[in-house]
Amino acid sequence: MEATVSGVPVHYAEHGSGTPVLALHGAGVDHREIAGALEPIFRVAPGFRRLYPDLPGMGLTPAPVTINSNDDVLDILLGLIDSTIGDEPFLVMGQSYGGYLARAVANRRPEQVVGLALICPVGAHTRNVPAHEVLVSSAELTGKLSPELEASYRSYFVVQTAETLRRFQQFVAPAASLVDEPGLMRIFSHWELRDLPEAAATYSHPVLILAGRQDATAGYTGPWELVEHYPRANFAVLDRAGHALLHEQPALTQALVIEWLARVRELSGP
Repeated sequence: MEATVSGVPVHYAEHGSGTPVLALHGAGVDHREIAGALEPIFRVAPGFRRLYPDLPGMGLTPAPVTINSNDDVLDILLGLIDSTIGDEPFLVMGQSYGGYLARAVANRRPEQVVGLALICPVGAHTRNVPAHEVLVSSAELTGKLSPELEASYRSYFVVQTAETLRRFQQFVAPAASLVDEPGLMRIFSHWELRDLPEAAATYSHPVLILAGRQDATAGYTGPWELVEHYPRANFAVLDRAGHALLHEQPALTQALVIEWLARVRELSGP
């Protein structure tokens, strides 16, 4: 599907019906990664309308020269919300870079966003991250990918098994050729948002924050610092999980997301 926002054709996938959930993927991929991880969860948690946009410069959403910063990306997302969700209450989920944007959406629409989930979120600054440590590796996986994709897989996953390779091939690798590298470089050169997401009043709705104990990109100490701003937050650090936590710990992710959805429904109704 496609919605034009400020002259930019924003591509998105939509599934299900009910309370809207806006799910934002990370950098260098497209909507297929987060959708591939979340759709099995929503199949056992009905009543939600899932919207998965391709962020500017990734997937099928272009990054024209009018988009020069993360503030511009945020404006596109707010316009997409207005055109596809309107004034309905909704939930927002974000993985990695998408978590940074999800926090900003909740900050700008604190009453309309009735639930926030952050998975390996990065922020304005990242520090205290561990070195990349592979916990599980199989030599049998060598040669299954091109050298470039294998390097990407090996540096992303700390659990390198036939199953995580399958998920990489299905949900991550297809987006590589669609990335507008110059466009992302232009946007990320103005990375820090004008209004810091946690600079306003605390956010009172249910929150879930998941961090990987072996996440060499976002770490877990930075995400922990967000907790003070979110008094209704569950925070979990998962072992045997790096930045690809969604793929490496799918069962734990499902249990924690379903519990978060239940807390949102408890507070805001069906």
